[in-house]
Formats: sequence, structure tokens, C-alpha cells
Amino acid sequence: MSETAVYARAAVAAPHAFAAQAGRDVLAQGGDAIEAMIAMAATISVVYPHNASIGGDGFWLIREPNGRVRAIEACGYAGAGASIAAYRALDLDAVPIRGPKATLTVPGALGGWTLALELSRARGGRLPLPSLLEDAVRRARDGYPVSASEARFDVTSDPALVAAPGFADAFMVDGKPVEAGSIRRAPRLADALEQLARAGLDDFYRGDVGREIAADLERIGAPITRDDLARYRAEWREPLSLRLKTATLFNTPAPTQGLASLMLLGLYERLAPGKPEGFAHAHALIEAAKRAMAIRDQACVDFAHVTHDFGALLSPANLDREASRIDMRRAAPWPLKPDRGGTVWMGAIDAAGLAVSFIQSVFWDFGSGCVLPRTGVLTQNRGAAFSLDPQSRNPLIPGRRPFHTLNPALAVFDDGRVLAYGSKGADGQPQFQAQVFARIAAGEALDAALAAPRHFFTRAWGEPEATVKLEEGYDDAVASALVAAGHAIERRSAAERDLFGHAGALMRSPRGEIAAAHDPRSDGGAAGI
Repeated sequence: MSETAVYARAAVAAPHAFAAQAGRDVLAQGGDAIEAMIAMAATISVVYPHNASIGGDGFWLIREPNGRVRAIEACGYAGAGASIAAYRALDLDAVPIRGPKATLTVPGALGGWTLALELSRARGGRLPLPSLLEDAVRRARDGYPVSASEARFDVTSDPALVAAPGFADAFMVDGKPVEAGSIRRAPRLADALEQLARAGLDDFYRGDVGREIAADLERIGAPITRDDLARYRAEWREPLSLRLKTATLFNTPAPTQGLASLMLLGLYERLAPGKPEGFAHAHALIEAAKRAMAIRDQACVDFAHVTHDFGALLSPANLDREASRIDMRRAAPWPLKPDRGGTVWMGAIDAAGLAVSFIQSVFWDFGSGCVLPRTGVLTQNRGAAFSLDPQSRNPLIPGRRPFHTLNPALAVFDDGRVLAYGSKGADGQPQFQAQVFARIAAGEALDAALAAPRHFFTRAWGEPEATVKLEEGYDDAVASALVAAGHAIERRSAAERDLFGHAGALMRSPRGEIAAAHDPRSDGGAAGI
């Protein structure tokens, strides 16, 4: 295994090499970490369409050099036509996963870019927007090779995806899946990005691009209106935080599952499993995940509808109480909800110490599958997280934001190190974050921590019960001990490695050097100056 790359001044990490290069180029031009991230987010939305799109949502954690940590909530609400009554009238028992009726929330990602860019400008960032979007426009117009990760996803296994308006024309050739390395162009998306570069990001919601998006949404029968787009704004939020023995962790508040990610690590520390290896380590992480997700499912709703006290849930007394309920010898039963994920985590730290932990998503792979013909925008299916039961914790109501699995993470160690980290993986995000963080906190190099085989406790789509999925290479002795403790396990092959997330991490030392790495399971890596 190669050593973790270390850069003298600034660095980025992304799940696609083109995105990492776009961020590195911005840093080399004197751009800050926020400007680099916007360039990366634009490029990843072109070259990694199964995981990211400007038609999706996003969240930011930004740590300024003075120590202030800010969070951006950039997730859209349900459109005016998205009501329980309207969906019940279609004889639906649940929100569809694919197609126009799955396209029911306003895309929030570019609203987040807008807020972040405003902060960058206030801090002295001066690179023009056309420069930040230049790489994305060029890749979309001139073409890019289809990634290995995208090619591993068999679109033909999901007929509803293939049937979604615009999907086959955009992502298949003669009705067949494309092979890795095949060159794809996205001219309409290039036009839309070019217009945004000229007119500004606000044009996506209240300008020419927004008008075209709204017209296409109406044409395919999606419940989002022009007024829904025009009213949308991303929001600044106070991040959640958790004090551990040697570091302070930060994550995003509701409607994300940032609470679960923090609780998981707070419980894990209290279970004192020792080194990040062996049965105690794995069992503690799995059982802590069960506890954290049980609370998440009750507490994490639209920020405007939160009824729980997140500070109390993260208090030492509550974490002590929850940890005491975990049996370190036996597995507790747990029915997790099914979930899949099409998401990217990326990070950037600049020479001044401005650190960004960023996540953007279309929810399931390729989102709703709908590609809007006038702009080439692939729309998300985040609204599938809503329930058609009006008594549920997350009912479908126009103007309401859905529960989000997305959550970027950041840690500040007592010795002055700053760690930006995160992963894709839906329900697995808190689990993958914890597995990576535990290894890094124990002193492992970033690349080793990211490459280590992972486990994932979940009920996958279509499976009858939750099991612990073990990645290829997982320690046999630990697996046997998990079975003996009552865990139902499943071995997964190397071909299924995307199930275990695409994680990444950047660590800035007190001297200003930045170690950076991204997951070998992805198509990316790190770059810097």
C-alpha cells in the first residue's frame, strides 16, 4: 500500500480524479477551499452522474481558520403538487422510487454553492464563477470516459430507471448499458452550466435555467412548480458537536443523520473496545449504530419540525445511559429500513487553514432517473424518504424537507490537527465514518484507514432482515466471533465493494501540512499543492 500523500500548502480529495484535479487547479490559481469545492462539485456532477447531479441536494461543514464551524443546509422541499392526497389518488401506497413522481423535491445543491460562495467572497475569494465551472463545462461538452464505478451499476436490473424520461438517451447506447471508458457527452448540461457561469448560480432558480427546468418538470408531470424553484433558498445552520476525550467532532443538524454519526462515536468511545481491530471493536461499532439509528429515526426530521433536544441527546449523561444498555457479548435484534445511495463526499483544505467537508447526492443511484431535455439536469429522488402516512415522522407535505442520510463530518483534535472526512453510503454513512475515524484517531495513516475492509449493518433493498455485510478481506476470526455473539453476517465479493461506501479524508497538521486520501473503492484520489 502506498503512503498517504502529504501536501505543503493545500489539498483536496474526491471520488473521481477529474474532480480532484479541478479542485487542485483552483487552489493553484490562488482560490480558497470553498472555491475549490464548487469547482469539484460542478465537475463531479458531470462525470459521476450515478452519484451526483446539480439536480440533487448537498450539505457543507466549513471550518474557518479562527475555529468557527458553520453548516449549510442545501436540501429542497416538496413541491406544491406533492401531497399525500395527490399520491393516494394515483393508487400509490408509497412515494415512487423512479420517474416523474419521484422528482418531487426542489434541487438544493446550487443553493448551497451560492451561500458558500458568498462566504468565500466575504473572506476575500476572488476567482470568477466562469473559472470555477470551466472544467465542468468542458467535460460535459467535449466528453468524458464513463467511470468504473458507474459501469458496475447494472441499470438494466431496474426497469423503472430505464423507463424514466430521458434516462436511456442520456446514459445508455442503443438501449444497452455503457462500458467503463466509453466517451459520453452532455451538451445540454454543458449549455446549462455555461449559462450559470455567465448569469450566476441564482439563475438556476430564478432565471433562464430555472424557467427551462420548470417547463420540463411540468411537461413530464413532476409536482414541482416554477414558484417552488423561485422561492428556494439554502440555509445557514449551527452545526452539532460532540466532545470526545481527545477531539471535538462536528456534523450537520436535522434533517440530516448527523446526530446518528456523532452518537455512534460517542457510544463507541464509552464501550472502550481498545484498538480498532478484533471482535470488541466490530461489535461495539455495530451495536452503537443500532442505538444511534433508533434515535435518529425518531429525531431527524425537517429542521422546522424538530421536537427533540439534540443537545440533550448528545449529552454525556444520555450517552452514558445509552452505552450502558449495550451488551458487549451479544447482538441485539434490530429491523433497519432498506436504503440505497448515490452520493459523493469531498473535502478541501487551503493554505490559510479553511477546511471544507462537503457531501452532495441524488439519493439512489441516478436518482429519479429523469433527465430534463432542455438542461440535461438529472433529478434526484430524495422525496422517496417521505411517507404517505400522515401520522409518520416524515409525512409528505408540500414545502416540507425530507429526512436526509447525507452528513459531512469534521473533527478538531486537541493537538491542533483538523480532520475533514466523510463517505457516501446512505444508512452506512455514520458506520463508515466511525470505522474510518476510529482508525485515524488510533494513529493509522489516512490511506490505510480508508482501505481497511469494512462492515455494514443494514437490510438491503429486497432482503427480509438486517444483517452485517462483511467486505471481502474482512478478518475471518472476527467474523466467526460475530456469529457466535448472535450477529447474522453476509460475505460480499469484491464486485460489491461500492456497498461499503466511498470515503475520504484530509488532515491538516499544526504546521500546515495536509495529508489527503480518497477511497480505493472509488475512481478518485487526492491532489494538492
